[in-house]
Amino acid sequence: MVKNFRFKLILIFLVIGIVTITLIGLFSIYELKQIQNELLMVSAEYEQLIEPKMQKTGYAILGTIGIYTIAVSIIGAIAIRITIAPIAKILKSAEKIAAGETIDVKYLTSEKEETEVGDLVKAFNIMTTELQENLNEASRQKKQIETILLHMTDGIIAFDIEGNILHINLAATRLLKLTPADNTFDKIFKHLKVEINLEKIIYLENWTSYEQRINIQEKNVNLYFAPFTNENNRPSGVIVVIQDITEHVKLDNMRKEFVADVSHELKTPITSIMGYADTLLEGDYDKETQDKFLGVIASEARRMARLVSDLLTLSRYDNNEAKWEKTEFDLGELAKKCLESLKIEIDKKSQHTECFVTANVPLVYADKYGMERVILNILTNSIKYTSENGTIKVYVGFVYNDAYIKIIDNGIGIPEEDLSKIFERFYRVDKARTREMGGTGLGLSIAKEILDRNNGSIDIKSKVGEGTEVVIRIPTKY
Repeated sequence: MVKNFRFKLILIFLVIGIVTITLIGLFSIYELKQIQNELLMVSAEYEQLIEPKMQKTGYAILGTIGIYTIAVSIIGAIAIRITIAPIAKILKSAEKIAAGETIDVKYLTSEKEETEVGDLVKAFNIMTTELQENLNEASRQKKQIETILLHMTDGIIAFDIEGNILHINLAATRLLKLTPADNTFDKIFKHLKVEINLEKIIYLENWTSYEQRINIQEKNVNLYFAPFTNENNRPSGVIVVIQDITEHVKLDNMRKEFVADVSHELKTPITSIMGYADTLLEGDYDKETQDKFLGVIASEARRMARLVSDLLTLSRYDNNEAKWEKTEFDLGELAKKCLESLKIEIDKKSQHTECFVTANVPLVYADKYGMERVILNILTNSIKYTSENGTIKVYVGFVYNDAYIKIIDNGIGIPEEDLSKIFERFYRVDKARTREMGGTGLGLSIAKEILDRNNGSIDIKSKVGEGTEVVIRIPTKY
């Protein structure tokens, strides 16, 4: 391209000069011809005088054209050296810069020449370096953002002002159950049956954000819409954040149920206490009636005290305020002690109990008071829900690195559909019967919390009408 430009420049100079000289020469010849014609009319002797001059004029024109051609060539060469050559080098340098190379100033300037071209090249080099650094930084940040969005548990979808998807991560596709056909704002939220207007979110000032909760199959999903603007602070699109709040909803529902259950459990004994107390205050009853009413009041008060005590225990566990004093102890001896402490209740129902301890059971390492509470809770349940003359067997043994207690009874059993829920707080298989027997519905919840804190486990198997088997595992010291 540069060579063509050089040739065109010289050719233009040359053509202009030749045309100019030729026009001047032709005009001069024309004037001489006119003079010749006039003189011929006067005398023929002047013809010999004029003809040689016209020839000389023609030779002068040709000579002038030749000299001009040489002069133009020289001037063109000098002009090319002064102007065109540096421009050609700059163009070559620009090609190198575009390819990401850094050029040397000496390539454009000789040792004796220090021109502004050299400064321009230096500026190009600096600009190229900074531009490359900025591009690398932008690329690095882009990859970081893409990686973050890809591994986020929350879904992210960015829409442009026309509702087309600019970006969507894997979590959004998974949470909203999207298909390839769901590729615009309207299609996605029409599919989800969400009434939302893109223009309203983008253009109304008071709609700086919008939140909506929807259900997708068995999941609770929260949608958060927020518009974004461009560099001129003009609306550019909408970002939608999708959050799976299923667990939060479950916990919130459990909290509400827990508050309702606590209120109900406290209300029942308080109502009984108030009713019997008011009855005693309103009339004069005999000693037997007073003792009966006072007995009910005392029983309900103790039941309420147990409930409050269990609630405080669970609260300490939840807030990690409970103090655990782990020690080494014999699990077999603790099981026998717990069984002996319940002898009165066992004898009341004429139940048959047996305790078998396998030889050489290692000492366990756990909170002894907590483990005693767990064993007493399981044994108490077996006694309560096993009929008179029933059988309760206790086995203590060792498997791998765990010692275990297995408690088997032939009581009423637990329905299979209730087994997965029995460790929930206030859950009762038979609420009326449990309340009648003085249970709070928190015993198994407390037992599981204690075992979890001591790296233990509990497993329950049961069949209605056949009995229940409870296995408690505790890590040994060795």
